[in-house]
Amino acid sequence: MGLPIRKAGIYPLVGALVLLCGCTVHGSSPTPATTSSAANTPSASTPAQETPTAEATATAETESPPSKAASSSPSTSRSPDFTSPDSLTVLVNKMHPLSPETYAPIDLVPFGGVYLRKEAAQAAEEMFAAASVEGVGIQALSGYRSYETQVGTYNSWVATYGQEQADVASARPGYSEHQTGLALDIGTGGACDVQVCFKDTDAARWSAAHAHEYGFVLRYPWWQHETTGYWYESWHFRYVGRTEAAAFHSSGAPTLEDFWGFALSSSE
Repeated sequence: MGLPIRKAGIYPLVGALVLLCGCTVHGSSPTPATTSSAANTPSASTPAQETPTAEATATAETESPPSKAASSSPSTSRSPDFTSPDSLTVLVNKMHPLSPETYAPIDLVPFGGVYLRKEAAQAAEEMFAAASVEGVGIQALSGYRSYETQVGTYNSWVATYGQEQADVASARPGYSEHQTGLALDIGTGGACDVQVCFKDTDAARWSAAHAHEYGFVLRYPWWQHETTGYWYESWHFRYVGRTEAAAFHSSGAPTLEDFWGFALSSSE
């Protein structure tokens, strides 16, 4: 299936709801079910804007994409589980929703003003501490988001702008990686948080180089939107565990989809 490219013209309206939208996803996915009663879990704070700006789109259209390194298949000594919602290696993207879509983790703990699953929070704490030792300050901007939160956010977009534009600006409930409690958006508290210019901060550079040492991977790399369904997000990291993150880093695969054998392409 093709993954529609965002048009720069939608970004003025995207800015209108910057405090409500989640990590943005291309194209359409099955219509979400109505809100149901998921497990009682803490409500995460509403994230800051994560939709790439028109600057990001313009840059993407003018620069050449990087060449993909040859990806290697996961080692036979590893047995990643891509479907169980509690798995550290569950795959969540526009083609692979959580099952059930109302899933809520039972081991959420507070971390830096957000909530993450316990193992991810412990790893993030170690990663932030290591960065601090090297003089790099990193903050947690967004972590777990409930199905109910995403239902309200997505429906607000649909009611205001229509479904086509809503699908360009907001992830559908059940299809957001943040619902796993394993996704972490980082920042510094500066003007470049969740903006294209964040990639040029020490926090982004340090995290891109060292996150795998703590079990995290940069989830939406540069120019891989046709594979992941998301534009480049230099702030969005996904916890998969140290063994899996190390294997991914060593493989040279550009995305988890490539590494795990679920790569999409514009011709599909």
